[in-house]
Amino acid sequence: MIQLAGIQRRHGPRVLFDGLTWLIPRAARLGFVGPNGAGKTTLLRILAGQETPDAGEVHRAGTVTVGYLPQEVETFADGSVLATVLDGFGELRRIEEELESLERRMASLGPGDPDLARATASYGDARHRFEAMGGDEVEAKARAILTGLGVPPDRFHEPLARLSGGWRMRVVLARLLLGRPDLLLLDEPTNHLDLEAIAWLEGFLETYEGAFVVVSHDRYFLNRMVSGIVELERGKLTHWPGNYDAYLEERAAREERLEEGAKRQAKEIARVERFIERFRYKASKAKQVQSRIKALEKVERIAAPSGVSQIRFGFPPAPRSGDIAVRVEGVAKAFGDRVVYRDANLLLRRGDRVALVGPNGAGKSTLLKLLAGRLQPDAGIADLGHNVIPQYYAQHQLDALDPKATVLEEIEKAASEDTRTRLRSILGRFLFSGDDVDKLVGVLSGGEKARVALAKMLIRPSNLLLLDEPTNHLDLRSREVLEEALDEFGGTLVVVSHDRYFINRIATSIAACGNGTIDLYPGDYDTFLERPTAAPEGAEDGAGGAKRDRDAERDAKRLEAEERNRRYREKKAAEAKLAPVEGEIAKLEARLKELEASQTDPAVYESPEKAKAVGREKAEVESKLSRLYDEWERVAGGLL
Repeated sequence: MIQLAGIQRRHGPRVLFDGLTWLIPRAARLGFVGPNGAGKTTLLRILAGQETPDAGEVHRAGTVTVGYLPQEVETFADGSVLATVLDGFGELRRIEEELESLERRMASLGPGDPDLARATASYGDARHRFEAMGGDEVEAKARAILTGLGVPPDRFHEPLARLSGGWRMRVVLARLLLGRPDLLLLDEPTNHLDLEAIAWLEGFLETYEGAFVVVSHDRYFLNRMVSGIVELERGKLTHWPGNYDAYLEERAAREERLEEGAKRQAKEIARVERFIERFRYKASKAKQVQSRIKALEKVERIAAPSGVSQIRFGFPPAPRSGDIAVRVEGVAKAFGDRVVYRDANLLLRRGDRVALVGPNGAGKSTLLKLLAGRLQPDAGIADLGHNVIPQYYAQHQLDALDPKATVLEEIEKAASEDTRTRLRSILGRFLFSGDDVDKLVGVLSGGEKARVALAKMLIRPSNLLLLDEPTNHLDLRSREVLEEALDEFGGTLVVVSHDRYFINRIATSIAACGNGTIDLYPGDYDTFLERPTAAPEGAEDGAGGAKRDRDAERDAKRLEAEERNRRYREKKAAEAKLAPVEGEIAKLEARLKELEASQTDPAVYESPEKAKAVGREKAEVESKLSRLYDEWERVAGGLL
């Protein structure tokens, strides 16, 4: 359908790719992945015809139509939401405007006005043309797509210019989907969608007859929607069959094979080189030496895995808080006429890991701001427990960074005197080394700014993380690193995220926000989706057995989730008990070494009194250590 041949593209002196080839067949369903800055968006724009390559050719088959959704909407039309979606059908839109004009004219004419008959005839003709082109059907489809993407009907006739960037992106996506091009190029389509809208988009794409290529950091979305992964890294494309999980598994296996092959080859090359060096100057071996030199020149060296740099992330140890971490009682909050909470209640204990879910406007970000003290409730209580130290990562945290500050200056704003000496080390873990720390924040990419914002969270220890879309702007590998760090975090976690894979990985319970309340459910997001719901009276008929089976399966998953939650709490409790035991063991082991060393000191062993005192203390330390080792083994058993 589309083929790229010998494509080259430069950004200034930097070569993104050179000699790149890619064939996209009909009905392709491809995920397009690679690190930030690899050139994914540039390549999509070349495919869409919005950029031209510096060299190479783009071949399109026949009348192939291509639709492109960018990451951000740069320009937008002057019309309404619905008119913008229908703009893809220009002639239909023109006829619709004609009908609207005639309706207004007919309404202004009296029953006896001779112009009324002419206006009525014109209206009938325009209406006939509108229906012949499927006008009513197209508008109905446009409304259905907008509704599916979460745009409420009362905004259909609102001027697009009044909408925020996230809502405008939904409108542009709706227009693109309505046109049903042969090839959809989607650059982070789920970024501005809530979970319900993402589920609707997945359903739409499942039945889509055309092909699509999607750049996404949503691994759940990639696992569900694609049948192949195309990876762009270091200017080269690699094709992998299967979904994202299959790609990760196969890539790891391939890298392992490459590494083993590179080691074997290096060993063999070293053996040949030793032979050449040993017998280079022996006439009797000259023929064999030359033969091996020529053989080495022909060897195609196996390139070991590239080992692309990635962030190394770990939160500071969490200070111990009281048992109750968060208490929300009878909270009400409204913004003008829009009521977000009427009577919201939520109780979280130390170590809970909760994901907030719900449609846009349900109050997820508002709840985080209430807990962070950025907002105050209109009524009720939103309190933190004893010795709870919060750390708040806002959804628009990147906008709060000072574009005129350097990376080092920005992170210094969050530092205390005792942490200033570690700032460069912390930034190095986030891939800012050397002169990188002197870059202005304003010139950084979205991913680099996200790394700066996350680095600021490492400056001061906390035991309550309030995270609003923390994975936005992070590439897939960086998300995995963040998840690993959150796995090890010993405090309480409350997170808002549209990344279902992320939620399943880190959350042990789900708080559903909506209708002014908060409902807490144990388990991960998949368990939450499959939660039992009340069946209508008389629903169990001939299909009652199947329904009972589904209910039993859901109950089993719920119990599994509760068991996971219980094990997690037990693990954290054991770790909390283990820490002081390990600390005491370390002190006594150090003291035991000192005593053993002193026994070899002539000043000690030549003095009977000193030798006895050291011997007694050594015996006491060994006895204490024996008891502590037993205690450690007993407590650590809960972690094994």
